[in-house]
Amino acid sequence: MGQRRSPLDVAELELVAARGWRGSETEPLGQWLLRAGGGGFTSRAHSALVTGDPGLPLADAVDVVASWYADRGLTPCAQLPGRQSRAADAAFAAAGWARDPDTLVLTVPLDDGEPTPAVPVELSPAPDDAWLAAARRGGDPVPADARGVLTNAEQLAFAGVRDDAGTVLGVARGVLVDDWLGISAVSVDPAARRGGLATSLTRALQAWAVDRGGRWCYLQVVASNDPARALYRRLGFIEHHRYHYRRPPVG
Repeated sequence: MGQRRSPLDVAELELVAARGWRGSETEPLGQWLLRAGGGGFTSRAHSALVTGDPGLPLADAVDVVASWYADRGLTPCAQLPGRQSRAADAAFAAAGWARDPDTLVLTVPLDDGEPTPAVPVELSPAPDDAWLAAARRGGDPVPADARGVLTNAEQLAFAGVRDDAGTVLGVARGVLVDDWLGISAVSVDPAARRGGLATSLTRALQAWAVDRGGRWCYLQVVASNDPARALYRRLGFIEHHRYHYRRPPVG
């Protein structure tokens, strides 16, 4: 697998990703995309995707974003990807919106020679309760509408690894949009880490996508997650761009 660069630019890839991880409600603001849903399970499905021109002055666009979420009783959030969002980022900053740490978007080309998983991986078209619990391992209970966000796409695979007793040790979600596989919600039981489960989950989803015409793969990883970044680097992923969220001050 070569180190080829993605054929999509930042805005194009973010729009593909948005189709694979949809909010329960969306509305365009010029070329921006307002999204809501997930009950706090996800920021990506509950944020304004800031790409391109909103069709009005940036300061006014910031106010529209804040009002759109406030009208729904929701906390506003904006996702600002790549260098193309710098001017908008400055407008959100000027309005007092706080900046979250960077998230990296990584990509890798796919081919028919993807290595097979080292451990058995189950693939299902929808998540069961055990999958959902494992995806939220150690966190708050899964919100009621999280399942709706997770399953709001056409071509999906929910990967899981279980031990001999049937306990779910690791999970990941795959979605195929056009010829792009998006991998997300990767979670491995701390007691089972360093056993190659994340690699096997990734390989199983890549093979699933290749069988359906997938040619590229992307995923997101928090910039501070050094072990995950090292893992995906070993699997051939390279950085495509970064994004961060901004949220208005509380009170």
